[in-house]
Amino acid sequence: MADPRFPIRLLALDLDGTLVEDDLVLRPKIRAAILDAVERGVRVVIATGRMPTSAQPFALKLGLTDPIIGYQGALVRAMPGPAGGIGQMLYHRPLAADVSRETIRWTRERGFAPHINHLERFVMPAGDPRTDDYSAFLGARAEVVTDLERWVRHPVSKVLAVGEAGLPLEMLAAARSHFAGRAEVTVSHPQFLEFLAPGVSKGRSVRNLARRFGIPMEQTLAMGDQLNDFEMIEMAGHGVAMPSAPAAVQAAARYVAPPLADEGAAEVIRALVLGGRASVRNVGALRPGGAAGRR
Repeated sequence: MADPRFPIRLLALDLDGTLVEDDLVLRPKIRAAILDAVERGVRVVIATGRMPTSAQPFALKLGLTDPIIGYQGALVRAMPGPAGGIGQMLYHRPLAADVSRETIRWTRERGFAPHINHLERFVMPAGDPRTDDYSAFLGARAEVVTDLERWVRHPVSKVLAVGEAGLPLEMLAAARSHFAGRAEVTVSHPQFLEFLAPGVSKGRSVRNLARRFGIPMEQTLAMGDQLNDFEMIEMAGHGVAMPSAPAAVQAAARYVAPPLADEGAAEVIRALVLGGRASVRNVGALRPGGAAGRR
């Protein structure tokens, strides 16, 4: 846990639930605040559970040029050049094939519908009724296969298991115990239980990029709304949780942002990044998180 320092020079921002709601629209105040931060020379990185190419359209609308952290940190890609296409892969740590197959069996036995995400591909079993919805969410078409477990012959970026709302959190402790030392397990959405290679987290990838940029974690702000954001919020000097975040995430944060419906991310950036320390006292909606009293 880094002590906070100003000025803030790096922003690591979750996407879904932090910058955009279910309609996937970037609201004007959030977009303007991020554009202003970029204009001032602040590095801005999207850190998401999505594949990087799915987050790329949002990054382009925000004027970002820094790498995208995808799949909870399992895959990091540079933004593409002027010619477009897919940016250079900077880091990839996939989950072992045998462990991936076991997560498919384990989650199915407990009422989940597992999918595979690998590089810029997502693979779903034939007959899954969520195929169209998930394709629309990611902005690309799913690959449909007859036997998902048999399809996994090589390590994959991650396994995502979809369940009824609340089931992922209910099964998280059991999954972490069963796959201890073989997979990282996290919750990225009330319906999503995710399995990644050991050591993978948004926090680790944010720290690696901060080192690459020559920016200390003390001058980094990380903001998110789910358990998959816990590590980066805890590690950053300025950890910010959305008010919808689980209690453990809010406890790890230095601040709790106003709601997404009120474009809370914009208020955080205006107060802490564009205004600096002096303006924090003037933002009534920005309240201390659990970590504020421990630093």
